Amino acid sequence: MDQKAFYHKFVTFTTAVHQVKHEFTKDVKPDDITPLQYNILEYIAVSQPVTLSEISDCHHMSMPNTSRELKKLVDKNLCEKVTVAEDRRKQYIRLSEEGQAMMNEVFKRILARFLQRINDASTEDLEEIDRALDVLHSKVFYSNKSL
Repeated sequence: MDQKAFYHKFVTFTTAVHQVKHEFTKDVKPDDITPLQYNILEYIAVSQPVTLSEISDCHHMSMPNTSRELKKLVDKNLCEKVTVAEDRRKQYIRLSEEGQAMMNEVFKRILARFLQRINDASTEDLEEIDRALDVLHSKVFYSNKSL
């Protein structure tokens, strides 16, 4: 297999993923939060509980900037910090009830767009996509901290 061509295909695919994510999430965030704050909330929603450093790492932000944005989200009652009983220095971040309700509404709108996108796919196509997603998740998009 030509590794350069394979890599180019992967880059093209990941770019398309970003474009489709943009289309799915366009106009779904509430007006009172910034796009960065929305991205943080989305990350927390699918990965919670998370740590400040995980948010910082995932969004390529400095710890002070991450902390500042998180404080704004806590002040808006969209997420909360929970101290870990075993290590009182460590805090997990999760969505508050209000934040969870907001993200549930956002995800409903995204789901409707997704279902519209795959509306014409056959059962066989959907099964093939499901298998492909499983392979991508296990072989490419898994968390590998050693990279």
